Amino acid sequence: MNQPKQQQDPPGQESALRPQADHGETSYRGSGKLAGKAAVITGGDSGIGRAVAIAFAREGADVLIAYLNEHEDARATARLVEQAGRRAVLLAGDLAEPAHCRAIVARAVQEFGRIDVLVNNAAFQMSRDSIEEIPDEEWDYTFAVNITAMFHTCKAAVRHMKPGSSIINTSSVNSDNPKPTLLAYATTKGAIANFTGGLAQLLAEKGIRVNSVAPGPIWTPLIPATMPPDQVESFGQQVPMKRPGQPAEVAPVYVLLASDQASYISGARIAVTGGTPIL
Repeated sequence: MNQPKQQQDPPGQESALRPQADHGETSYRGSGKLAGKAAVITGGDSGIGRAVAIAFAREGADVLIAYLNEHEDARATARLVEQAGRRAVLLAGDLAEPAHCRAIVARAVQEFGRIDVLVNNAAFQMSRDSIEEIPDEEWDYTFAVNITAMFHTCKAAVRHMKPGSSIINTSSVNSDNPKPTLLAYATTKGAIANFTGGLAQLLAEKGIRVNSVAPGPIWTPLIPATMPPDQVESFGQQVPMKRPGQPAEVAPVYVLLASDQASYISGARIAVTGGTPIL
């Protein structure tokens, strides 16, 4: 079943998404896997980030939600975290600014005293039909938000993370199978896969695990905000399962990687792609 044709202004809003995405609001049941942990989620206001925030809170974690400027979405996510009995801290700002990346970490340490889980999830993309159409500044901004920000947040956070802590980076099926019209985005996702693998080795002696999740087509506001309406309508039909995934179908992987149950998982990339293999 296709989505209706639709378009939003970037970065997109959950309230305008049709049909509404499932973030696990009514389905996710926690079992204490993250009890007492403090987590940071970039792009935590909507989409995968919102689903991860809900799941983390219901598993017992306090959450700092970093987001760009989608205040309505962020407040809605914070309410869901608080309804689970956990603390929600909101912090708006642009990850393209290194100082803001460091400010996210500083705020989390101020509020929680530590960081146990860092989820680098925020991303920017735009669809372009040719390389000539990609503005230089758009290319640079995509890299600043999608991969350079990860360097700055990780560099700032590591000193506050104890053995057993977890860093989880959102990559993409595009890291292995780049979509040509998402050239800049896909290139950053390949960089994230390599960054994650290298950082996992650098931090192993500190007892900090680093992994990435590689989603396929997931139904989030980013899609109608960055793709032409015709592509939105058929979004997700290209995978073997013939449908887009829901954010709620991705979040459990983040819970596993954040939990102590994943104590021997580091340097991994886990595919959540509706059947498209990542080998």
